[in-house]
Amino acid sequence: MIPSDHFVRFYNEVFKALERKGRGPLVAYWRELGRLQAGELKERFRQGGLSAAAAYWRRIVREENCQAEIVESPDHFELRMLRCPSLSKVLDNDATPCAAYCDHCMAWIEPAMEGCGLYPVLDMESRCEPHCRLRVYKDRRDAEAFARQAKLLSDPYAPPASVASRPPAKPRP
Repeated sequence: MIPSDHFVRFYNEVFKALERKGRGPLVAYWRELGRLQAGELKERFRQGGLSAAAAYWRRIVREENCQAEIVESPDHFELRMLRCPSLSKVLDNDATPCAAYCDHCMAWIEPAMEGCGLYPVLDMESRCEPHCRLRVYKDRRDAEAFARQAKLLSDPYAPPASVASRPPAKPRP
């Protein structure tokens, strides 16, 4: 089995190689990841709703040894990633992170929740600091309101023109 440190660095390089070919190949790759995740999670989220999604992320926090908090409310839950282990490993590498690295999370979350009555919003907050905020809502309008307040909204399937002005990720000193 490949250690997670190597795996994370590997897929950062895959993302960069695909992005060099244009945004289309990277988005197509993410769509495939999303399709696979949806196959694993969609029925669970459809049947269990918000509580099933929150339970899934509690498991991820534990399994991936994340420094994170999950706060649940009746209409949404929030995963506050205090130190993302994935981006941290990429930043600890001597290679530059893919400019759109953090978007891969939302790229698989959206398809897994589509049609399940759940509306995810990822505020990446920064592309070069390993923290973010994911909120999952029951009501689309609440999700849209949170998205308008986001510092740096992840929208991986947006048309290329809207992401062209993204600042590149910078490695930490």
